[in-house]
Order: sequence, then structure tokens, then C-alpha cells
Amino acid sequence: MLNKGSCLCNRVEYEIDGEFDDVLNCHCSMCRKLHASAFRTRAKITTQSWKTIQGSKFIKFYESSPGEHKGFCSECGSSLFTKFDNAPDVLGFPFGTLDTDPKVKPTRHIYVGSKASWFEITDDLPQQQEYE
Repeated sequence: MLNKGSCLCNRVEYEIDGEFDDVLNCHCSMCRKLHASAFRTRAKITTQSWKTIQGSKFIKFYESSPGEHKGFCSECGSSLFTKFDNAPDVLGFPFGTLDTDPKVKPTRHIYVGSKASWFEITDDLPQQQEYE
């Protein structure tokens, strides 16, 4: 399945030609801060399924923890994907910049022990204290 997306300023445009795996809502403090939100909806994708259509020169990286590199647009700050030194064939992909419907939904909430105190989870998805 082909999905398309872009950053807020539209300098970076991309396509994902592949499946989304392990779609979930992450409530950890790093995801909340990175996305300025109560949680981040994300999936795993293969590195080979990601294709930057335009704006590769605007994609910069921040090493948020050892071996984990957050890719973002250097112009507008939109979070695009995460690279992992210990899993070079996998990207962590946040759904927020998608312009198309991924046709999948989250299956669970993780790191609910550190969720924002002002946010209440109101759906019936399983809730986990850690990433399992």
C-alpha cells in the first residue's frame, strides 16, 4: 500500500510503499515532548519502504538516546521518523505527517504509567506499562 506525507512547511515530502507494523499509541515522556501532544501514534516500517520525494536536505537528526536518532524537518520541526543503530532495517514512523489514510488503527497504548496527568484514555484498547 502506498501512503504519502509531508512536513508542516511542505519542504519534505515522502512516500511509504509498504505495510505498517505494530501500530500503537505511545505515552512516554519523550514522545509527548517530541510531538507536543498527549501521545504519539506510531508504527514500524521497513527502511526500504521509505522514499523521500523532495527536501532530503531539510531532514536533520537528533540522537534522543544512545543509538536512537529522531529525523525531523530542520525548517518547521515536524517529526518524520526514527532510525535505530541496532535495527538499521526498521524505522519508527509517527502518523502525524501522513497526508493519506493509512487504513490501520492503533492496537494498544504503551507507557501508560508515564502518560500526561491531564489526559484520560477513553477507548477500550489494551494499556501496557512498558513496551512489550
